[in-house]
Amino acid sequence: MFPPLAYLQWIEGRPAAAEHDLGSSDLRRLPAGDPDDPVPPRLRGRSAPEYDRSLRERVAAEYGVDEANVLLTAGATHGGFLASATAAALARERDGGRDGDAAASASFHAGGADGPRPWALVEEPGYEPLVETPRGIGSRVARFRRPGPAYDLDPERVAAAAADLAGPLAHVTVTNRHNPTGALTDRATLAATAEVAADRGGFLLVDEVYAPYTVGADGEGRSDETAAIGGAFGGPTGAGLPATVTVGSLTKFHGLGGLRVGWITGPQAFVERARLVEHHVPALAAPSVALARRFFAHRDDLVGDAREHCRRNHELLAAFLDGRDDLAGSVEPGSPFAYLEHERVDGDAVSEAAWDAGMLVVPGRFFGLDDGVRVSLGRAPDDCAAALEAFGRVLDGL
Repeated sequence: MFPPLAYLQWIEGRPAAAEHDLGSSDLRRLPAGDPDDPVPPRLRGRSAPEYDRSLRERVAAEYGVDEANVLLTAGATHGGFLASATAAALARERDGGRDGDAAASASFHAGGADGPRPWALVEEPGYEPLVETPRGIGSRVARFRRPGPAYDLDPERVAAAAADLAGPLAHVTVTNRHNPTGALTDRATLAATAEVAADRGGFLLVDEVYAPYTVGADGEGRSDETAAIGGAFGGPTGAGLPATVTVGSLTKFHGLGGLRVGWITGPQAFVERARLVEHHVPALAAPSVALARRFFAHRDDLVGDAREHCRRNHELLAAFLDGRDDLAGSVEPGSPFAYLEHERVDGDAVSEAAWDAGMLVVPGRFFGLDDGVRVSLGRAPDDCAAALEAFGRVLDGL
């Protein structure tokens, strides 16, 4: 049911082996440190919370939603799996017209007397697991285009694709920022897309792990302020919109991937059903919860540091593209990653030449874009500056 994920197989071990890393997109500036120390470097030496506020309360406050709208997960991948599986289960139950736990269990199985399998409608180009995970749980997958060069999310395109589906719609899946281009979608567009999904009985699933990648101030980021502008950690969010489920984590913007702490937000009934799906898979570990609470105790300082890291890397990447006549593409405002195409060779040729020179650059074919590469500046700005200089030499030799 679950095929190998080509991108994850390809990138395994490469960030550690590369002399220059322009492939990793999480904002990491400190070395890993002692592998036996369970406290990540960014949290080392920082005090635990002085008062008792749960991690779920903290996440709910950040997104301006009720605790009942939040489910903690073991990272964003776990969250995406639970969201997709829950939407599929609800679609089967809705299509079968059954009530009760026994009927819910039966309706989760594919085909046969339970009716047609539900559909997942996923953006293209896009991140491979967002396509393969729904297939792995038994959903059918269709795609809708986010056309270049802007790669904007267009609710009308989503509606046209949804109209062609013969069977129940479980969810429409998008990323924000868009992976791999960095295009950012505003809350109004997310709301219009969610309405399209709801009209077919489904949900909008928004992977928001890159949404906080912004360079402006975030109003100190507290719950009332971010809720007022529809944002979290300084970036846009679909949290709280009708028929909308969001996925977030401490991995990318916050640079705390080792904790494997994530969450989903969604309507209360969706979250309650997701808790039942969670019984089938491992859950978030208590030590990670404790360390995540430590992050929130120092939230403003750590988010401010990450925002400065993001700003400097964005400026480096934008300046690099401006100085290259042989590259086409766009570095979206505030984004430290972008999809770029070389004027003479395709993405595989660029990536292979870079790897031969000790540099990690991700070929666009893993996202459905064969002509270019995704260039991501996640490491410390000084390291990224050196990596871009080396990448320029690779491009000069093509």
